[in-house]
Amino acid sequence: MFAIIAFGGKQYIVAPKDKIIVDKVSLHEGEECSFERVLLRVKNKKIEIGTPCLDGATVRGRVLKHQKGEKITILKYKAKKRYKKKKGARASFSEIEILGI
Repeated sequence: MFAIIAFGGKQYIVAPKDKIIVDKVSLHEGEECSFERVLLRVKNKKIEIGTPCLDGATVRGRVLKHQKGEKITILKYKAKKRYKKKKGARASFSEIEILGI
């Protein structure tokens, strides 16, 4: 059994006991969440496709931890003008374990 969900402008293929990394959610670690935007569900070789989402289908998950990604360095430079700026950024992510579909 697996499903395709839409969350945060992206799509994820999930199955029970999978761990996915998504953009940071506003829940605390250990809290449960549910995803209502289920685009496709496969159960016992039966495929259900939504237009665009399936009615009444949800995917349950639990927030395991919050973490930061790798640092991205941004450098602005203009030749012959003595202009140079350097910035850095780290995106925040959440790791979610899928409990059931």
